[in-house]
Amino acid sequence: MSNSYFRFKQFTIHQEQCAMKVGTDGTLLGAWAQGGERILDIGTGTGLIALMMAQRFPQSQVVGIDIDGLACEQALENVEASPFHDQVQIAHLSLQNYTDELFDSIVCNPPFFVHSLLSPDVQRTTARHAGSLTYADLFQGVVRLLHEDGVFSAVIPTECRDAFDAEAILHGLCPVAECAVKTSLRKRPKRFLLSYRKKPSAHYVRDVLTIGSEAYVDLMKDFYLSY
Repeated sequence: MSNSYFRFKQFTIHQEQCAMKVGTDGTLLGAWAQGGERILDIGTGTGLIALMMAQRFPQSQVVGIDIDGLACEQALENVEASPFHDQVQIAHLSLQNYTDELFDSIVCNPPFFVHSLLSPDVQRTTARHAGSLTYADLFQGVVRLLHEDGVFSAVIPTECRDAFDAEAILHGLCPVAECAVKTSLRKRPKRFLLSYRKKPSAHYVRDVLTIGSEAYVDLMKDFYLSY
């Protein structure tokens, strides 16, 4: 059974009301994604990524949105108990219904299962399956809310990479960076951290990160208590 909370160096994430618990995907994205003055976290869940972005970018204002009311309540509690409560707002609504000013940075650990069996747990199904937020819905929202010079970052399983890239290009976004995430040096990547812009970049950034490596520890050292 998952712990009801996860303690980081500067904040604690309580998660008993959330379908998706603290995991490697979210922490990697929160530590890797590019920031800006205004940051949007789509599907904020516990508020983990929103709080990590607020910690990394002290001058930023971060908005976390989610369609799960219980998750939003928990995210708000986590935010209010953190040193970053003045930076982070939580809103209970869908990306499709969200209207606001443009964002310099948008981050998302998206629902990624498309053709797999649905879980009987409705909350977990919403968090993990792309039925409530398809890739097309996601990229339509990103294009609508992303500043002309902004960047969108996401974490995706390797088997979803091609479909995700294709949808991004279909909506006029240009891939600008990738980081392949491995569990060991000899294994194939399990995840990809990806970034996109509205304008092509002169230099495409390609990197590989192995869990537990020196580079991984350096990336996570400001967050994990054990580093």
